[in-house]
Amino acid sequence: MGKLLILTNSSDGLYSFRNELLQKLLQEHTVMVSLPDDLFVKELKEEGVEVITTPMSRRGMNPFQDLKLYFAYRKLIKEYRPDLVLLYTIKPNIYGGMACRGRKVPYMATVTGLGSTFQKEGFLKKMIVTMYRMGLKKAKCIFFQNEENRQVFSDCRILGEKSILVAGSGVNLNKHTPEPYPETDETRFLFVGRIMKEKGIEEFLAAAEALKDEKTFFEVVGYYDENYRQDMEDAVNKGIITYHGFQQNVHDFIKNASALVLPTYHEGMSNVLMEAGATARPVIASNISGCREIFTDGVTGFACEPQNAESLMEAMKHFLSLNREQRAEMGQKAREKMEREFDRNAIIDVYINEMKKYLTK
Repeated sequence: MGKLLILTNSSDGLYSFRNELLQKLLQEHTVMVSLPDDLFVKELKEEGVEVITTPMSRRGMNPFQDLKLYFAYRKLIKEYRPDLVLLYTIKPNIYGGMACRGRKVPYMATVTGLGSTFQKEGFLKKMIVTMYRMGLKKAKCIFFQNEENRQVFSDCRILGEKSILVAGSGVNLNKHTPEPYPETDETRFLFVGRIMKEKGIEEFLAAAEALKDEKTFFEVVGYYDENYRQDMEDAVNKGIITYHGFQQNVHDFIKNASALVLPTYHEGMSNVLMEAGATARPVIASNISGCREIFTDGVTGFACEPQNAESLMEAMKHFLSLNREQRAEMGQKAREKMEREFDRNAIIDVYINEMKKYLTK
């Protein structure tokens, strides 16, 4: 049996989007996971995963805290002596990659998105690029979730030994089953995601305020990642939106929605858009890499321009002009696209084929 160590920044993301990969790996290997929270630790341990709690500040840059994270990863690698380390998300990719290089342990990384830093020129971007180069230089493989991210890394000379493009984390087609389209003359627009500027919450609230009426409703599911609590509470008190808070299972919310809305500024490959498509729901989403691969404009949903509330409202108005049968047809075509292109099992096989080179002795 090989020993795999996974470094990530969230038990939620790991359990929700990569648990099927963990289950398959557990059939033949020892799997250890380092993460900073305990949201899904109980479930992971019950499946046989060895969980190691490693404190981490997910957002922002604090040199002291980040240096502590680097040394914590070095200590983990020395203590557990994994045959392979799998890295997810920004800080594990950077500091975990550096730690693996220092310990001369094979590692692979997944780039789940670039964040806002790569959208601006300046000292901060140069520093992050340098850190990524240091972290990923010796990576056996870097998995990218969209071609634009891979090109950005290539242009910045952030290169591992090889790279592979995968369709995000894919979607579990058995868990997110197609649901009958709602039998109602109401329209429910649903936002699912972290409540933060870069997910487009400001544009969503602006559209809700402009378009809310007796038959058009706006709902939000997600946790606060930035200080939008007062804005959300004001919108709730005015009757503009319904806020459901964080939910571990979003399927029922998607099932009851008319369309899933994601006016995000940047993505690796949006999981919630895949889940909506698998549930047979149309989407309204930003015309950016990480979104436009998942839906077909005018066929399975409508595109809007990021950071543009007017564009979002126009897309919503277009959707509101459709009758129930047209909306249901869009949802059905979305499900068919997920089955063709985003089956999670196919993506798991790509990972397993790469990882077995180092886990099989």
